[in-house]
Amino acid sequence: MKIKSFLAKPYASIVQNRVRKGMATALADQQAILQQLLKYGARTAFGRDHHLANVKTYEEYKQAVPIRDYEAFRGYIDKIKEGQAEVLWKGKPMYFAKTSGTTSGVKYIPITKESIPNHINGAKDALLCYMANSGNAAFADGRMIFLTGSPELERIAGIPTGRLSGISNHFVPRYLRSNQLPSYENNCIEDWETKLDKIVEETINQDMTLISGIPPWIQMYFDWLTERSGKKIKELFPNLQVIAHGGVNFEPYKARLLDSLGGHVDTIETFPASEGFFAFQDTLDEEGLLLNTNAGIFYEFVPAGEIFNDNPARLSLADVKVGENYALVISSNAGLWAYNIGDTVRFVSTEPYRLVVTGRTKHFISAFGEHVIGEEVEQALLHSAMEQHAHITEFTVAPQINTNGELPYHEWFIEFENAPGNIEAFAKTIDEELRRKNIYYNDLITGGILQPLKIRQLQEQAFISYMRSVGKLGGQNKVPRLSNDRAIADALLEWTK
Repeated sequence: MKIKSFLAKPYASIVQNRVRKGMATALADQQAILQQLLKYGARTAFGRDHHLANVKTYEEYKQAVPIRDYEAFRGYIDKIKEGQAEVLWKGKPMYFAKTSGTTSGVKYIPITKESIPNHINGAKDALLCYMANSGNAAFADGRMIFLTGSPELERIAGIPTGRLSGISNHFVPRYLRSNQLPSYENNCIEDWETKLDKIVEETINQDMTLISGIPPWIQMYFDWLTERSGKKIKELFPNLQVIAHGGVNFEPYKARLLDSLGGHVDTIETFPASEGFFAFQDTLDEEGLLLNTNAGIFYEFVPAGEIFNDNPARLSLADVKVGENYALVISSNAGLWAYNIGDTVRFVSTEPYRLVVTGRTKHFISAFGEHVIGEEVEQALLHSAMEQHAHITEFTVAPQINTNGELPYHEWFIEFENAPGNIEAFAKTIDEELRRKNIYYNDLITGGILQPLKIRQLQEQAFISYMRSVGKLGGQNKVPRLSNDRAIADALLEWTK
């Protein structure tokens, strides 16, 4: 055992004990965080606008501060970008995390001195809990690759600005720097395919033990490695032990990714976003991700069907129920106040508070009142894929209304790694499973409003070609799985078989 793994083991036990103690104090910690946020927030421009100095309880907070998305928050962000201080939090942000929004264009999410530990410690705690649970610390001695955005930052009003993954790269502990790949020079390359080519060249002969990133881009990295070497990933990297992933649901990518590996590798799932590091896998055998309840974030949960209502129900952590689908709303020491981050979650446990991410608030199909969500389509697709031994590379779904007199339907665009033998039977199985999961969709089918879904098969690398065409290839960019319009669907027609 080398020195890094030797020292990591006792530290991992300390962190795991702290995490376990936090499970018992989650509700008290949440109440304390809200009071702390109100104390500092009252001194800001936002606090004065919303009279936070007079707010003492959660009920009063709900009355004083409405739920906002980025568009509604933009006015305050613009003041910071103009150079003003004490706008949303004390002083000025330490960074702006730059992220692409589907309706807001580029978004600038503040990260403060107080909030940066949430991002850094969340990822660290996930790895250390894995060490403590598995007893495996050897990966700390090998090469680790983090598929991130460029660490080069621009400045807006003097505030360093860039992708969250690039910002986080500056906080990799010094003792891991010697293990880290890719090199700083290669990591700064902006064009994803040029960057990936350099990363493959740099890592193909290394002793890789940990790989971290968003599943579709990990898969692309694996594909390029295999194409260049002719080998499965575990043949190239026999000591590869851990894949840390987050950003999208892992399940639709899991089968193909594991097949690319050609051998067993443990996986660690996380729930990071530019707005905060919300949850992580703290155990090897329990479902769900442990909510990060004592890290400067106060959570609210809105029944997913109400999130766009004028006056939706707002629940604190104390009132959530297992099995319900909630939109996640946060207030944090980054200066975000009742901010709708756009993700939906479902609790699988409240002792402790563990959840799964079920989709995006704006990524659903309800062109006919069916309100089909991401979790439902992903589970229906996986059910059919397992039944017919198909492997999915990527997919997206959109309504088709212009049908030349036929009933409208949901149109699925699927790129297969291994296509099913009978595509009509495959579509029928998905449709039947989706009808079991969503009563509204079933009613529309049985009522003759919709016809069963149809599948369009896409060419190999269709989604990569599409993402390249819209300038969103690589990094933290993701393909929306569900849409209520035809923008993505119509663009993909270029790559249908």
